[in-house]
Amino acid sequence: MARIDTGNALATAMLQPGAKFINDGFGLITGTLVFKEDDAGSSAFLARGQACPIAAFSFTKVHKAATTLDALNITTYTVDYVGVSLSTNAGVRTEANLSSANGLTTENITTHPNFFTQDALFTGGPIAGLNYNQSVLGPLVEIKTPADYITQIIAAQTIIIGKQQSWIGNNGACFESEDGGRFIGFVDPTYPNFFGKTNYLTRTTTYSGVIYTTLLAEVQAMLGLLNTATQTNSWGGFLLLPAWAPIGVGTGGGNVNLLSQVNVEEFASLYKVMYEIRFSKVGWHPSVYTNI
Repeated sequence: MARIDTGNALATAMLQPGAKFINDGFGLITGTLVFKEDDAGSSAFLARGQACPIAAFSFTKVHKAATTLDALNITTYTVDYVGVSLSTNAGVRTEANLSSANGLTTENITTHPNFFTQDALFTGGPIAGLNYNQSVLGPLVEIKTPADYITQIIAAQTIIIGKQQSWIGNNGACFESEDGGRFIGFVDPTYPNFFGKTNYLTRTTTYSGVIYTTLLAEVQAMLGLLNTATQTNSWGGFLLLPAWAPIGVGTGGGNVNLLSQVNVEEFASLYKVMYEIRFSKVGWHPSVYTNI
């Protein structure tokens, strides 16, 4: 039986009742609209980047669409729209949506804040200290200068030419010279908590965040800020850390938060920028990292 058409011929897509829009709380608006159209109609309105036909949400653009071929040569389109709320940063950028990961990571023992001098957070004295004595517990090391060699000949008649005993500090910490120099390791087994150890666990904090922006220039600006450290919540005009995140200058003189990763993908007509920030209590020293 041939189809008999009455009423609207659906030559162009007709929006169906029940359009739904969701704000994720950070300014990203996602909407779902349903259209019906004769199968001979145009689907050009489904192209990515086409504006939503509802005036109040025309700032949202087509992200993706699903097509259902119904009976009687009618096509149903379910279309997803995405945009930035006009009340959030003037519709240019969402607020940062952030999570924090806190744990422990392995660091070389010589980077410990209590290694050479006493740190107020620790008890029992510095791990290695600054005063060293020669000991047979450590390996022989090269004599650095002729003067050192002469001193060794005077001090002890039994000496291996060009070699001398290494120097020991607190807890069996062994160095190649009386002034410290290269750290060899912990060589005294009477200190089992340190003997043979080379690393320790220290706190690590990383933040993972995402923002959406309508502007390519903002993406390029964030890429330019990669590997820079700040003492505030912001990098330039980008507020990337929440109010509860620790900020400031570290004990070592550098800003404590480093923008360590920036990844970008296209999301509808927006740019989705995923970033990572690394926190350091000591700070990211300005001689090594750009502090802004």
